[in-house]
Amino acid sequence: MGDRPACTRCDSVRASGEDFCLDMWPVWLSPGEWRMAGVLLSGFSGLRLYRQPEKAQNQDMDITHHYIEKGQGKPLILLHGNGENCDYFCHQIETFSSKYRVLALDTRGHGKTARGDKPFTIRQFAQDLFGFMTEKNIEKAHLLGFSDGGNIAMVFAMEHPEKVDRLILNGANMKASGVKVLTQLPIEIGYRIASLFAHKSPEAKANAEMLGLMVNDPNLTPTDLSRIKAKTLVIAGTRDMIKASHTRYIASCIEGAELAFIKGDHFIANRNPKDFNERVMSFLE
Repeated sequence: MGDRPACTRCDSVRASGEDFCLDMWPVWLSPGEWRMAGVLLSGFSGLRLYRQPEKAQNQDMDITHHYIEKGQGKPLILLHGNGENCDYFCHQIETFSSKYRVLALDTRGHGKTARGDKPFTIRQFAQDLFGFMTEKNIEKAHLLGFSDGGNIAMVFAMEHPEKVDRLILNGANMKASGVKVLTQLPIEIGYRIASLFAHKSPEAKANAEMLGLMVNDPNLTPTDLSRIKAKTLVIAGTRDMIKASHTRYIASCIEGAELAFIKGDHFIANRNPKDFNERVMSFLE
């Protein structure tokens, strides 16, 4: 993974290769509040919250995904959340690779994967995933998506049901209203502030795109989710930033979906990996 610094708590490479990781966020700030603070700082001090990776050379796909691969067996693809990278799954890769071929991706414009020129949307990320699977000759895989990664997985499972074996949706949301107000409000404000400066500052434009994923996407309906045919586990934290009622609603919209709540906040895979991994592995077996 190069020379990027490791997190002092989880020994992973810090999120997005910058000087922080999820476990270094101030405990009194929600993820949305932290990001809004970053947007404000980027506007006034020149701090770059999100790195702009160099363009990839794969002309067919517009980008080439950076990813970690480990293990053998049925493919299990891990999709991280907003503003993060594949290192979010530092506590899952070793465990899951004991039984599966694990592929943890950096999505478009995250980590070491280039931004490219195509739209910066959840639906484009799902199409990128299709391209990645085609490139790697993966006919069918289990998908585990966290937060925005869960939204990508939902859209992918709707559009390409033949490509998905089992589906794990962790902290996903159908629309912005599924996020608790105290978390979503700073995101909305940060998005609007960044958008105002986007035409003047590349950093502000990058922040507006990143926050825009949590404001404008994925906007799914119950009819959309009814198109998901894969056996599905919907999982969230007991203190998640996603409303518990919304998580339950997602599960109710997917035929036969299992529902689980794990003790913890939005980042249960990172902060309560034992319980999270056990629940996921039992679902996959």
